[in-house]
Amino acid sequence: MSHPVDVLLILADGDQVLLGLRSGTGFADGQWNLPSGKLEPGEDVVSAVRRETLEEIGVRLGPSEPRLVTTIHHRTPSGHTRIGLTFAVPFAPARHGTPFNAEPHKCAEIAWFPWDDLPPTTYPSSAASVAAWRSGEPLRLSGF
Repeated sequence: MSHPVDVLLILADGDQVLLGLRSGTGFADGQWNLPSGKLEPGEDVVSAVRRETLEEIGVRLGPSEPRLVTTIHHRTPSGHTRIGLTFAVPFAPARHGTPFNAEPHKCAEIAWFPWDDLPPTTYPSSAASVAAWRSGEPLRLSGF
C-alpha cells in the first residue's frame, strides 16, 4: 500500500496561522486547511512546499526558509492513510508581501486564526499539524 506524501505550511504571524477555506474541490470543502498539497513525482519536499505556498497564497519562500517541524500520519474517515510533512515559516511582511487567495476556484477565502483557537471546521491533519508544532512533537497520529 502506498501513502501519498503531503506538504503543509504553517505560516506564523505572532500567535496566528494562515488557513484557507476549501471550496469547489470535492475534498474537504467547507473546511479550513493549512496551505498544502501533494508531492509531485521527482519533486523534493522543500520545492513542493515552496511551490504550493506560491500557488495557494502567492507567497514566495526562499529555499532555506521552510523548516520541518513535524510529521503527521493521517487516516481519513474512509480509511485511506497519508503522510504529511509540516513546515513552518515566520511571516515577514517586508519579504513575503501580503498573502492572497491565489486559487479562488479551490478556496473560498484565506484568514489568520489564533493557533490556540482554530475554527472547529479545521481539517483534522491541519489541526494536528498545528497542535504538534506547538507542543514540539516530531510525529503525531491523526484519525487513528
